Parts: sequence; C-alpha cells; structure tokens
Amino acid sequence: MNLVGIAALGVAVVAGAFGAHAKEWTSIKIGTEASYPPFAFVDASGELAGFDIEIGNALCEQMEVKCEWISLDWDGLIPGLIAGKHDAILASMSITDERKQVIGFSKKYYQTPSGIAVSKDSPLTEATPEALEDMIVGAQGSTTHSVFAEETFANSDIKLYGTAEEYKLELESGRIDAAIDDIMILSEWVKSEDGACCKVLQGFKSVPAIHGEGAGIGVRKEDMDLADKFSKAVAELRANGTYKAINDKYFDFDVYGD
Repeated sequence: MNLVGIAALGVAVVAGAFGAHAKEWTSIKIGTEASYPPFAFVDASGELAGFDIEIGNALCEQMEVKCEWISLDWDGLIPGLIAGKHDAILASMSITDERKQVIGFSKKYYQTPSGIAVSKDSPLTEATPEALEDMIVGAQGSTTHSVFAEETFANSDIKLYGTAEEYKLELESGRIDAAIDDIMILSEWVKSEDGACCKVLQGFKSVPAIHGEGAGIGVRKEDMDLADKFSKAVAELRANGTYKAINDKYFDFDVYGD
C-alpha cells in the first residue's frame, strides 16, 4: 500500500472511530420553534414549555440521554439540522414525501388535521372553495397547512407568514378573512384571551399527500439510528402511560391519532 493509501486508511479509521462514538447518542441537541402553543412556547418564567417540549424531555429520559433545546425560526430548523447545529427537530413537523427527500424522520408522535378560524362576526358558515373565493386566507409559510390552503383554496388570496403569531394578529385586526393551521393550535388559541376575537369554523379531513404521516422527529438521513431510538421511545411512552399523562395536560382527546 502506498503512502496515499495508508493516509486514506488512517483518515477512514479515525472518522469511523468518531462516527461510532457519535452514534452512542449520550447527548442530543433538539431544535424547535417556540411560537406554536400549546405545542411549544416560552412560558411566563422564560422557559420552553408545551406538549412538544414535555414529550421531548420524556423521550430523552426514556432513551437515557441528555437533551439540550435550541429555539429557532421555523425556516431555520431543517437547514440547521443539515448543517449540524442540532441533531433532531421536534417541532410539530409533519412527515411528508417532500421533507423526506432531505431529512429522515422517526415514526409519528402525534397526528391532527388542519382547521380554519375566522372572526366571530364573520358571515362565513362553511369553509368551501366557493365560500372563500376572493377572500384573504392566512397561514404560516412552509407548512403542510399552507400547502393545503394553496391547493384547496386556489381562488382565494393566500397570504403566508413567518410565524403563527403573525397571522393571528392579522385575523384579529381584520386584515385577513380566515386562517388555516393545525386545528388544535386554533382551538386552543380561540379559548384564550388573545384569541377571543375569533372562532374555529371547521376542521378538514387530512389529505395524506399533503399532511403526510403525522408529526415526526426529524434527523439527518445518516442518523436513522437516532430516529429509530425516538420511535422506540415513543412506543414505550405510549405503553407506560407517560404519553397519556402529558397528553391530558394539554388536550381532552388522544392527539396521537388513528
């Protein structure tokens, strides 16, 4: 073997050793978006809170690993994962064919459909393409709900926002006629003081080609061993009652879905 071959072998051995060490997963950095209550938000004490956060902490405890949360804008979650800034995404991210082209996923940890909210004094009684024709419909961009809005309400003016908080303010002020998001996000919002302006008009049947397989935990494609660990831990939390205990703090039905 020549010197180049020996050097290449040495690099491969070293890389393999570090790679094997990395796969032990004693510590995991998890990226989330903390502006999506009740799934993830910053509480009055400045700490991350919500269903996603509690489920994530329970998963890490079940896997016996140390977790560090990193809060990012939605659009930065996948680029940050690929760049190695965090090891996983736990942010109510739907498992879709489009996303699976660039990252891997665990099996789902919950699944809820899209819904639509309008002002309490809205004349709308149903959310059909005909009823919403020429109306302004808001949604958070780069989400399954925005894709659903664009494909379902082609004759509406679909306005996309960086965060859910932005479209909520627009709906409250009357600058848009309706907003589409996860029905649980909208339902919890209209129950709150901030959402007193509005009501949930209806929910929609999930469209697998758009909504995917439910919300999963995103990982780099080369780290599917980590995805498998998360999937196994989700099943264990479902079996030992931890999932239900967390679920029941936020919802009055099982958000895991069928």
